[in-house]
Amino acid sequence: MKEYIPVLTVAGSDCSGGAGIQADIKTISAIGCYAMSVITAITAQNTTGVRSVQGIDPKIVYDQMDMIHNDIPPMAVKTGMLYNRDIIDVVSTFLESAGTSNVVIDPVMMSTSGSRLLSDDAIDNMVNRLFPLASIVTPNLQEAISLTGETEPMKQALKLNQMGCRNVLLKGGDTDRIDLKVDYLWLEGEEELITLTADAVNTRNTHGTGCTLSSAIACYLALGFDMLESVTRAKLYVTRGLKAGASVKTGKGHGPVNHLFAPRHMKYIITNKSSKWK
Repeated sequence: MKEYIPVLTVAGSDCSGGAGIQADIKTISAIGCYAMSVITAITAQNTTGVRSVQGIDPKIVYDQMDMIHNDIPPMAVKTGMLYNRDIIDVVSTFLESAGTSNVVIDPVMMSTSGSRLLSDDAIDNMVNRLFPLASIVTPNLQEAISLTGETEPMKQALKLNQMGCRNVLLKGGDTDRIDLKVDYLWLEGEEELITLTADAVNTRNTHGTGCTLSSAIACYLALGFDMLESVTRAKLYVTRGLKAGASVKTGKGHGPVNHLFAPRHMKYIITNKSSKWK
């Protein structure tokens, strides 16, 4: 029997299509997995910023997760904007009870345009409830500083590990470089950071890059790659998407990456023979 490789995104909706649930679904589909979504919040936003946000009733969030898991258990889960304490509680409780593996947590505290997307009372709950469930947490530079109070990447990674994070990807870690984009990966048990670099892309079209990256990591974990390979492949996917969409104007602000620069066929598992995907 053939089964697609299901990946679940739990995040907010971006009506302009460049970030959030919409970017996640495009990413998951482009990499060749089966995309499923749980919507936590509705945002009124476009490429220039966020006007308003409304959280979804936590019971509806729980029911979405429950219905998906009862029918199509995901092989990886990515969380993005969770909006408030109650929604984080619901998502954490469900992930704990379901014993979900391959959980990628993108803290999503700020949008690309600088708008706040996570309420103050939710941050402690995210750290205490959600971080210990994560296979990897992917804060950007500002989020890492806010969460840890540290500016040095290794200290940030170790502090996040003390909060329960098994693996940490620190995005945008070397702000002095203009030719390269530098991220730092800390893997559980390692004494040094792994430096991941990619050519900088000259473009305003960076809307939703964090969402895209975390979704791509979840996909590659679901496909069976180890953490280092999953992060490396995801970073390459984002860089290629940036390059493919660099010169295309979408909106008046930060446009989206080109998620569909080279879409893959849907991969599947042959469940009665092996767990290999094809």
